[in-house]
Parts: sequence; C-alpha cells; structure tokens
Amino acid sequence: MENCIFCKIINREMPSDIIYENEQVIAFKDIHPKAEVHVLIVPKKHRANLNEIDDNEKELLAAIFLAAKQIAQQLNLGAQGYKLVLNVGRGAGQVIDHLHLHLLSGTYNRPLNEI
Repeated sequence: MENCIFCKIINREMPSDIIYENEQVIAFKDIHPKAEVHVLIVPKKHRANLNEIDDNEKELLAAIFLAAKQIAQQLNLGAQGYKLVLNVGRGAGQVIDHLHLHLLSGTYNRPLNEI
C-alpha cells in the first residue's frame, strides 16, 4: 500500500526507531507512546487487520507473537511483565490500517482503551 505509514517504515522510506527485525516482521518504538515501553510489531506483509488474514497465514501470526516474546526478552521485561494489544478496526481503536501488535510495559500514560 503506497500511502501506508507502516509500509513506508518497512521500505525505509520513513525514519523510525527500529528495535527488532527479521524476515517476516519489524518492530519499532511508537511515536505516541501510551506506556514507558510501547513497541509496535508489524508484519512486513501488508494486511489491514486481523480480518484480512487467511487460514494459510498462521505462520505470520505466529511470527508476530514470537517476535513479541523475543522483544520482551531483549528489553528485560519478563520480571515486570508486559501487555500485548491487537486492535481490529476503527471501533476498537485501530488508527493505522496495517495489522500491528502493541507491546506495552511500565507506567501507562493513558487508559488502555485509548491504545
């Protein structure tokens, strides 16, 4: 998608504070963090949200959640814990139409229903 901000980050057309990347996903710090730690985990394959994932794309979903686990380990969040949030559609708070998982930890700056 040519106007997708996350696709632009993936293609290095837009700067971002990337903290993790592999063949399937990229993760970077949210520019409007809702917690002390707020990382967005984004599949490189564009899908607007979870509703666009086909049954044959289970590996993509696994890659997103395994990346979350690795990032939490990388950031030493295991002891304090972390939250994973996946919004699907505008009514649930999704702002960018590219599937992404929020990893949050620490003090929250806003109510979780605003994430």
